[in-house]
Formats: sequence, C-alpha cells, structure tokens
Amino acid sequence: MSEFEQKQSVLQTLLEKHQLDAILLKRVSSFAWATCGAASYINTASSYGDSQLLITRNRRYLISNNIEITRLEKEEGLKRQDWEFQIAPWYQANPAVEKLADGLRLGVDSPQPGALDLSDELARARSNLLPEEHDRYRRLCRLTADGMQAVIYKVYPGQTEYEIAARLGSEFQQAGIQPIVLLIASDQRIFDHRHPLPTGKKVERYAMLVACCRYKGLVSSVTRLVYFGRLSDEIRHKADVLAKVDATFIEYTRPGMALAEIFQKVQAAYSEAGFPDEWQLHHQGGPAAYETREWIATPASKDVVSLGQVYAWNPSITGVKSEDTILVGSAGNEVMTELPNWPMITVEVGGKTYRRPDILEII
Repeated sequence: MSEFEQKQSVLQTLLEKHQLDAILLKRVSSFAWATCGAASYINTASSYGDSQLLITRNRRYLISNNIEITRLEKEEGLKRQDWEFQIAPWYQANPAVEKLADGLRLGVDSPQPGALDLSDELARARSNLLPEEHDRYRRLCRLTADGMQAVIYKVYPGQTEYEIAARLGSEFQQAGIQPIVLLIASDQRIFDHRHPLPTGKKVERYAMLVACCRYKGLVSSVTRLVYFGRLSDEIRHKADVLAKVDATFIEYTRPGMALAEIFQKVQAAYSEAGFPDEWQLHHQGGPAAYETREWIATPASKDVVSLGQVYAWNPSITGVKSEDTILVGSAGNEVMTELPNWPMITVEVGGKTYRRPDILEII
C-alpha cells in the first residue's frame, strides 16, 4: 500500500476498534499526517487548521471554504487523493460537519462534547513513521542543521537576541522550512530560563540557539551553544556531564524499550553526576513527528519505543542544554540534525562510544 493508503487503513482500524461511524481531524498535525504533508493552517501559531477532514467507513471528506480550497486542490494535490470537497463561502459557517456527522458515533483528534477523544491514539499513530516520512524528515533535519550552522558561527558579542532570531528564521525560510520555535538566550538568561523567548538583550560571552522547524508537517528540533573565550570550570563540567546524560537517552532509545525504563536510566545518570534534581526543572523530550513532541515522556510513561520512530530528547542542566532529532533505525540510531565539523564530546555509555555536541568556544 502507498503511504496514503496505509494511513487511511490506520483510521479505518480506529473506527472498527471503537465502533465509530466517523473520525474528524481538526488539528494541523493530524491534517498533515493524513494527507502526507498538506498544510491546513493560515496562522502558523494555530494548532487547529482552517480546513478539516472527516473520514467515515466508506467516504472521506475535506471541509473547507472557498479561500483555502484553491491552494489545497492545486498546490497540495488533495483532489488526487479523492477527498470529497465540502466547500462553504468564507463569510458563512460551513455546515458540512454537523450535517455529515449528524447521528453518527464520532471520534475527534481533540476534546469535543459528544464525541470520543482520540487525541492520544492519533498522536501514537502519527509517531509511527513510514519510509517516505523518513526521507522527508532527513531533508528537514539537514536543512535545519545547515541553517543553525550558518547562523551560530556568525553570532558575535553585542548582537541582540532579536537579531539572532531574525537571522536564524531567515535562513530557515529561505531553505523552504518553517521555523515554529525560536528560543534565544544569552549569558545569565541561559541559567534563568528553560524557554527563553528572544529579547533585546545583547550577547556578552555566551549564547544559546534553539530551533524547531516544520516541513510537510514534520517537525525537527536542535539546540547549540556558543561561548566567547574559555569556558568556566562550572560550564565545562556541566557540558561534560550533560553529554553523558544525552548519550544515555540515545543508547536506550531502542525498539522494545519502555520510556519509563529509559527515564530511570537517565535519572540515574543525572544522580551519579551529582545533579539528581535537574530533570525536574524541564521536560526531557519525547517522540517527535507532526508535533514538536507528540507526547512528553515522563517517569510514568507506559509507551514503548518502536522501530522507525523519531525522538527529540532535550536534557538540560542549569546553564547548558543538548538537543538533536534522532531516528530509531534497525542497526542503530541516526542523529539527523548533526552539524558538520561541530566540536563534540566523546563519552561511553553501555560499553559504546558516543559523540555529543560540545559548546563552541570562540577564542
């Protein structure tokens, strides 16, 4: 079966499993997944698109308005997927969902009164990526890494966080990928905030650049840090420790491993290095696909790693952070956002040698 046919099969399986008559997909991520990469949003910050999909046991509908349908048909190619278009004028509410789903047992990818909430199951479905999605993911991650590399080597003292964010966003947009998260911090702000929105503060000696980018619905994540001068003993020690924590994530994110068990091993790595509570100060990441994280891994997670999934782990210790996007492959994990010639820290975990990103020192 084609990628599209396999996803329709997943939806039919959910209909059968829950004895539903129809599934409504409203989220931007679900729309992109079900259509193999189409965009339903206009506002890039919105989780819910301007167009929706309704799938029954023998029909599939695209519900939109006369503004959006031209792009969805001509550029996204959705007519070729045999969606039945249900179009309303932009100045009127579209009655299609109410009419088509009237009296049906309905499942939805988000909470909705009178419908079964399938958001968790659909997140798991989106995370089970197919080979065609792996190819698109690799392209996205290569462009993400290239953009990060192009900008971070040109960061300089006196530059504002706003300027760095603007240059980073420009690189991504010019490459044809969409930045949906840009976090920039300098100096003390790296220590103070785990999610540092950029400000007008000027870089003095230390800068952290964080980016999540979207392409055909899929989302990459990467973080890198740069320091002007020699690292302090504190930051040097934390960076070395964090490299081992990050490598622990990668070592154990293998098919069949429970996320809770991976978390236990990472907690132990934090504790053995003398930072037992740092994992509590920021989430550690989880499976990525059509959301930055399809769900966040916790010590109580019951999920198990599957072959072909993508993970974006982001361990941190106050003042340092490590983050890449990795593909769980049959022979090992592939770091898809690796930056060429970036300085690396070599560590050993589980009897294997790993190289994780260091902080770039510019002397």
